[in-house]
Amino acid sequence: MRVNGDTGFEDMKKDLSNILKKPLYVGNRQINTRLFLAPMAGVGHIAFRELVSTYGGYGLLFSEMCSAKALPHENRNTSPVFRWRDEELANLVCQIFGPDPQTMTRAAKRVEKEGFFGIDINFGCSVSAICRKGCGAALLKDPNLAVSIVSAVRKAVSIPVFVKFRTGWQDDPGPAVEIAKRFEDAGADALCFHPRVAPDRRSRPPRWEYIGMVKQAVCVPVFGNGNVFDSEDCLKMIKTTGCDGVSIGRIAIASPWVFKVWSEGFAPGPDIYKACAMNMAGLLEKYYDPDRAFKLFKKFAIYFAANFVFGHSIYKKLCKADDMSGIKENIYKIFEKTPEVASRPNMNMFVS
Repeated sequence: MRVNGDTGFEDMKKDLSNILKKPLYVGNRQINTRLFLAPMAGVGHIAFRELVSTYGGYGLLFSEMCSAKALPHENRNTSPVFRWRDEELANLVCQIFGPDPQTMTRAAKRVEKEGFFGIDINFGCSVSAICRKGCGAALLKDPNLAVSIVSAVRKAVSIPVFVKFRTGWQDDPGPAVEIAKRFEDAGADALCFHPRVAPDRRSRPPRWEYIGMVKQAVCVPVFGNGNVFDSEDCLKMIKTTGCDGVSIGRIAIASPWVFKVWSEGFAPGPDIYKACAMNMAGLLEKYYDPDRAFKLFKKFAIYFAANFVFGHSIYKKLCKADDMSGIKENIYKIFEKTPEVASRPNMNMFVS
């Protein structure tokens, strides 16, 4: 959907903002914005979530995937993934993955005890290392076991339970629609649906029409996910599928202020890029040891550099360093004058 003329574009932005700012109940709790940060391994960590929070505009943030087996014994001060700021708990959902109801239930109880907004059960990750353990999308091959996990978690906690899942292991929406109904019957308070086949990382576009089929099949809120890169994409997904909200990932890493742009009409200035990169570097140093901070910045940088016309060159210049001190020097040099910004992020740089 392309909008011609300044008036049409402004009307579209207002339309999207009005939709996203309409309150919604998920289980027994209310959210005030229907735009979420999707859970993402290696980039949705505590430092990045704090960066997003400096801009605002989101309804909920989701943690990285946390192992349900390890989670009951994790130390929040040393764990690489099960970490949070107390002030974000009211809007933070912890995503867990595991192979059976008992393991997932123990983890869910810890999550509730710590005060998170909710729990997200991962049936969407198709990374082979996760699927080989009988977790993530592998559980869609055993619908009865997947449903039993949802049921057990629902009985164990009182906070909202989300379920993140994919189309399945073949390009057929029928099983996804059927299991969505069963997840609802098992007590899921909301569904986050990514309409791609599990083995397909991103070689083919998501089938948004499948989101509409899932939405029509259940009464609980359904949040769409997949290839939403600008405000037009967001509005189109909502209007064509009827989904209750949108979960965004890669575009949020590239432009952490995007939540405020879409939901509140924020208009960032050219200085936002340098400030964002410096803030990210500082937050990584705050929470991680120097080596890990350096590695995590490079993961962030590939998405961030996608904002620019010569993104690959920007990325190489950003990361041509041996430590975080070098990274910060690079940021200063690169952004003495803001590089040319692309009208739409470079999709070839959205690597995972």
